[in-house]
Amino acid sequence: MPGKDNQTVLQVTGLSVDFHLGKATVHAIEDVSFDLRTGRTTCFVGESGSGKSVTARAVMNIVEPAVIREGTITLFDLEEGEELNIAALDADGPKIRAVRGARIAMIFQEPMSSLSPVHTIGQQIIEAIMLHQQVDKKEARKRAIDALAAVHIRDPESAVDRYPFEYSGGMRQRAMIAMALACEPDVLIADEPTTALDVTTQAEILKLIRELQDRFGMAVMFITHDMGVVAEVADDVIVMYKGKVVEHGQVVQVFHNPQASYTRQLINASLGLEEAPARPVHGQREKPLISARNVSLNFPPQRSWLGSKGSGVLALDDVSFDLYPGEILGIVGESGSGKTTLGRVLMGRYQPQTGTAHFSDRDGNSRDLTSRDSFRDKQVYREIRMIFQDPNSSLNPRMTVEQIIGEPLTVAGLAKGKDLRERVAKLLSRVGLSPGMMERYPHAFSGGQRQRIGIARAIALDPRVVIADEATSALDGSIRAQILDLLLELRDELDLSIIFIAHDIGVVRYFCDRVAVMNSGKIVETGTAHQICDNPQNDYTRKLIAAVPRPDPLKRKLMPPVAAE
Repeated sequence: MPGKDNQTVLQVTGLSVDFHLGKATVHAIEDVSFDLRTGRTTCFVGESGSGKSVTARAVMNIVEPAVIREGTITLFDLEEGEELNIAALDADGPKIRAVRGARIAMIFQEPMSSLSPVHTIGQQIIEAIMLHQQVDKKEARKRAIDALAAVHIRDPESAVDRYPFEYSGGMRQRAMIAMALACEPDVLIADEPTTALDVTTQAEILKLIRELQDRFGMAVMFITHDMGVVAEVADDVIVMYKGKVVEHGQVVQVFHNPQASYTRQLINASLGLEEAPARPVHGQREKPLISARNVSLNFPPQRSWLGSKGSGVLALDDVSFDLYPGEILGIVGESGSGKTTLGRVLMGRYQPQTGTAHFSDRDGNSRDLTSRDSFRDKQVYREIRMIFQDPNSSLNPRMTVEQIIGEPLTVAGLAKGKDLRERVAKLLSRVGLSPGMMERYPHAFSGGQRQRIGIARAIALDPRVVIADEATSALDGSIRAQILDLLLELRDELDLSIIFIAHDIGVVRYFCDRVAVMNSGKIVETGTAHQICDNPQNDYTRKLIAAVPRPDPLKRKLMPPVAAE
C-alpha cells in the first residue's frame, strides 16, 4: 500500500478506451499507464484528439458513450489502507457517485457552461457539500463561504448569493475551484482551466491551484495545450499522441532532453513564438485604412427582473488608433479591457456615443464605421470580415462546409450554382483543406480544421480588413502556429490588413507588426510588437508581460524554481 507522504494516490495501468461507431471502433486511448502522487502536479499535453480529456474522464468513470475496454484505475485510501478499482465500478452506481466530487474532483475548461445559470454559486457549492458530507444546510453554507474565501473571492458572504452571470470569467473559474475543493478531494483534475483566460487572470488561477495543492496535499492532473503553462506548474509531464503516451518524465527532463520527436515538435512550436526574431514592420504609412478617433461607448445600466438597476459600464474610453494597409495590428489586454467591444464597433454591431472610425473602401470612399448604417452597408460587409474565437459555435452544425463558405458569396450575389462550388473549392485549397471535404459537416473536422473553414469564410469576399477575435486561443500549440502562418501567407497573398485581438503575448510577438494595449476601455500604450514585448513603457503593459509563462521550467516566473536534473 502506498504511504501517506508524496506517494501514489491513484494508479492507472494498461488503460484502453474505445468508441463504437456503428460497425467501426475507434481506439480513443490505448494502453495508458501513469501514477498521480500527493503534492505533485502531472501535466498531460498533446494536440486535440490525443486522448487527454478521455483519460481524465476515464479516471472519473464518465466515458459514456465510450467504454473502458481494459485496464485498471486504482484509487488508494491513504488513511484506511484500502484500494478501489474505479474501472470496474458501475458508471451510474452509488460507489462511483461517492467518489466523484468527494475523492476525485474536476475543474472544467468553460465554467459558464458547467455552472447552472438559474442557481446561485452558493446553492451549487452547498449541494456538492451536502451530497458528500453529513452536515445540515446551515453548516454547508458556512463551508461554502469558507471555500469561496479560500479561493480569494472578495466578500464571500455576499458573493455566495450571486449568480454565475454576475461573476467575471476569472471569478467563475475560482468558484468552480471552490466547488471542486469543498470536500477536500485526494485528486484534482483540471481540464484546460486557464485556456479562455487572459494572462494575468491565468497567473492568478495557476498560483491559486498550487497554493491549495500545498494546503490540502492533493495530487493534481492538469490538462493543457500550453507548453508555457506546463513549464510553470508541472512536476511530471505526460505527452500523448493519437491515444498513446509517447513520453513520460519529470518536467526538466522532458523540456531539456525530450526523447520523442513529437515532444520536440511541441516545445519547438512554443519556442518559435517565444523567441520570434524581429521582422520588418509591414504596412504603408501614407494613409490609414481605418482611422479611429476618440471613440467612447458606455453601456447603460441594465434593469433586472426585480426592477432595480445596476451601474453602467464605460466599455471604450476615448480610443484612437490607425490601421494601415497590409498591417497586422494586435489589440491586447485583460478580460473586460474593451478589446472585443472595439472589434464589434468596427463591425457595426455597437454604435458608440462619441467618436468616429473612418474606413477607406476599395473605391476610395470614406465610410464612418460608427454610424448606424455601416452594419447594413454591402461594401463594408464585403471589405471587413471577422474570424471568431470558437470555431465550434461560429459554424452552423446543420450546414455543410460548402454552404458555410459559400453563404457570404450567395448573400452578396457574387456566385451561384457551378461557379459557387468552384469558388468554394478554391477557398478550401487556399486554406490547406481538400475540396473533397465540402460535403462534410463541421462535426467531422478537428478544431484546427474548423478554424481554417472559418478563415475561408472570412476571405470569401476578398476583404481588405479581417478582424480576428481570439482566433487561435482555443487551439493547440502546433495547430496555432499553423493557423498563424496561414494568416501571414494570406496577408501577403491578398494584401490583407488584420486586427488581431488576443490575450496571448507570445502569439502577438510572433504575429503582429504593431500592438495597442488596452486597460479599462483605454489604449494605454502603442508600439511595434517587439517594443511592447521587450521594452514596455507602461506599468500595466509590464504587468501583462510579467504574467506570461515561459516554456522553460528553469525560468519559472510564478512558481518556485526547479533545479536542473
